[in-house]
Amino acid sequence: MSFSELSSEFSALSLPAFRAKQVWQWIQEKGVMSFDLMTNLSKDLREKLKDEFIICGCEVEKKSVSALDSTVKYLFKLYDGEFIESVLMKYKYGYSLCVSTQVGCRMNCAFCATGVGGFVRNLNASEILSQIHAAQNDMNIRVSHIVLMGMGEPMDNYDNVIKFLKLVNDDTGLNLGMRNISLSTCGIIPGIEKLAKEDLQLTLSVSLHAPNDEIRSRLMPVNRKYGVDELLKACKAYADRTSRRISYEYAMFGGVNDTDECAKELAEKLKGTLAHINLIPANDVTESGLKSSTPERIKRFAQILENSGRNVTVRRSLGGDIDASCGQLRSKHTKNA
Repeated sequence: MSFSELSSEFSALSLPAFRAKQVWQWIQEKGVMSFDLMTNLSKDLREKLKDEFIICGCEVEKKSVSALDSTVKYLFKLYDGEFIESVLMKYKYGYSLCVSTQVGCRMNCAFCATGVGGFVRNLNASEILSQIHAAQNDMNIRVSHIVLMGMGEPMDNYDNVIKFLKLVNDDTGLNLGMRNISLSTCGIIPGIEKLAKEDLQLTLSVSLHAPNDEIRSRLMPVNRKYGVDELLKACKAYADRTSRRISYEYAMFGGVNDTDECAKELAEKLKGTLAHINLIPANDVTESGLKSSTPERIKRFAQILENSGRNVTVRRSLGGDIDASCGQLRSKHTKNA
């Protein structure tokens, strides 16, 4: 709930306004996920709140820490026994958390372990927010950046994602600036069009991964509904309306989408657009059989884009020794359960 929603609920229960503020602070500022821990509330009030409300948070089921770069992979258990994943990454500017928006995913991208188990359900706003609190409390750190690139497709859970964004941005809560948030989509055009009207100063990341329909449809079934040219047209309209540069995510797979021809075609498709291309050395995912491109091939691909005047970076690969790719930890856990 937003603070105004919480206040209205407390008012309807004939509870004083300051009680709503106390509960809000416990949940939104401290990430407390149990009424029993709200020590400035009377025992009777805590019992009443437990009868009336449920706090949909998450708890750490499993935690893996990379020996290579200190990346932390969390497997979180939800109130109904389902599991999701989050990844905490440390950079020079601070800590960035990759959060999930769904249990499973219905997009079924060839390179993603999340889709292998199918779609279970959407996360509500508090479950998305709780991933931040859980990581912060576990590591005793402050998360400064959020990427919605974990399990699930954010545009397929649009209303809950928008509510989460407003909650995490609230200055009486975590107060995390929109410019420090990236939302990733596989290319659901109606969602991109709706997001453009929200007037949020976040970064839109589009999982492109191929310059044409033939390759992209093999990697991403969603392309059969929203083709590359149609998607790029919607992205250009988004950038024109918001004046925000779009980040195009491009995972590099050897012999699939990493040829010189692909680089040249990509450079041409993004000509004249407000765009940044983020090349990703893909983590190998056993379920897909796809392998990452070699460092030499990635370097050559980047050079072609740069020589064409495109803005390009190569993402540092993190967490390769702890199954940091989306869905891998949950998949192994549920198989062993």
